[in-house]
Amino acid sequence: MSIAENIQSIRQRMAAAAQAAGREDPILLVGASKMNDAAACREAVAAGIDALGENRVQELLGKYAEGAYEGAPLHFIGHLQRNKVRQIVGKVSLIHSVSSLELLEEIQRQAEKQGLTQAVLLEVNIGGEESKSGFAPEEVEAAARRAAQLPNISMEGLMTIPPIQTVPHENLPYFRDVYRLYIDIGEKVFHNKLKYLSMGMSDDFEDAIAAGANMVRVGSAIFGARHYI
Repeated sequence: MSIAENIQSIRQRMAAAAQAAGREDPILLVGASKMNDAAACREAVAAGIDALGENRVQELLGKYAEGAYEGAPLHFIGHLQRNKVRQIVGKVSLIHSVSSLELLEEIQRQAEKQGLTQAVLLEVNIGGEESKSGFAPEEVEAAARRAAQLPNISMEGLMTIPPIQTVPHENLPYFRDVYRLYIDIGEKVFHNKLKYLSMGMSDDFEDAIAAGANMVRVGSAIFGARHYI
């Protein structure tokens, strides 16, 4: 199937998951375009993808120079090192993976230098995995309050990557926990004005939608299996 056909299929599955959950609110589809070339990105844009998301700064910069993302918002969805922040602030409309206060402060510094406001999500390490970055659930509220104080940061929600599931629906409890955090912090800190709960990928986006996600990040189900070099 083509990228356009895959996107249509994913949207149908998203709609069915939303209907089953009794939801009518918009759910955004982010095409995780890691390891796919500029032509594939352009094909996804032409097919109406809501946004494209990149995991690696160098790959993003290379494809950015090729005009790969023209016509769709560009998000950064991977692990972000502080020394790479200046390379993407101002180029991406949303950074999903703010995983520490130090990273948050660096994004503030670089956004202030450029005279712009950078939209971010805080990453929640909901499974407490040592191999993953992100705030522990009990740290998220304090991080959100700090984000709210920074003049060049627009704190727009939460993101999570739960542990790899070994059986279907195993991640539902994690997704539900992050949804509760999203609602709680939205009420306490942001007057119910948070925009995005980014969770769910190719293997579990339907469960994420059932739990309340309004942004899903889908890669291989759109672009095909990745071939790592």
